[in-house]
Amino acid sequence: MGGVTSSMAAKLAFFPPNPPSYKVVKEGGTGMLMLAAFRQRENVQVVKFRTRRGTEVVGVYVEHPMAKSTILYSHGNAADIGQMYELFVELSEHLCVNLLGYDYSGYGQSSGKPSENNTYADIEAAYKYLEENYGTKQEDIILYGQSVGSGPTLDLAVRLPQLRAVVLHSPILSGLRVMYPVKRTYWFDIYKNIDKIPMVKCPVLVIHMRLLIALMASNCGNFVNRNMNLYGSKEGTTAI
Repeated sequence: MGGVTSSMAAKLAFFPPNPPSYKVVKEGGTGMLMLAAFRQRENVQVVKFRTRRGTEVVGVYVEHPMAKSTILYSHGNAADIGQMYELFVELSEHLCVNLLGYDYSGYGQSSGKPSENNTYADIEAAYKYLEENYGTKQEDIILYGQSVGSGPTLDLAVRLPQLRAVVLHSPILSGLRVMYPVKRTYWFDIYKNIDKIPMVKCPVLVIHMRLLIALMASNCGNFVNRNMNLYGSKEGTTAI
């Protein structure tokens, strides 16, 4: 029963776009990697790196000249870095940060198959790539996990006590809790985020669509702003 339920949870967790939204090509003169059909930008690099499980992961690194922090972005389901490309560029520009977004194994042009353990290896390899190739320090990194991306984000966060911050965008409690209103954690569950979150040592920001809808439906946010700030905290608390 446990194996069947775990398999069901995994099937609900991973929906890579088919076909992928992009192709990786080499620029003729320099040999630099590019995403086909996207305008080349001087501050954007397409990168590849291998994981400890043997898959080759494709990522996009966006550099900002005034950046003091770097976002490591784990995207949500049914998406790849081709679909996220413009958002990555805009986030880097508006927040003045560097950003590395990557595709999980089996997503986009990353090799292998999507699985819980592969995503853990994927984000670990992305973190090491930042350290080894850009000299990024742990204390300057913000882990950003959206939806299913909250799984690998929290798994890495519990092992990195000096992170600058963690952002969880519409995170899941666990794979099984997406399907059933269970109150306990079973051994065959995947992405046991509810059990890992207490072990995160850095500041954590949780974003849910419910708050955004409330802001739009409450006289341009006036009611919400009287009771909480834009990060969902009560007045007087400190946000990231």
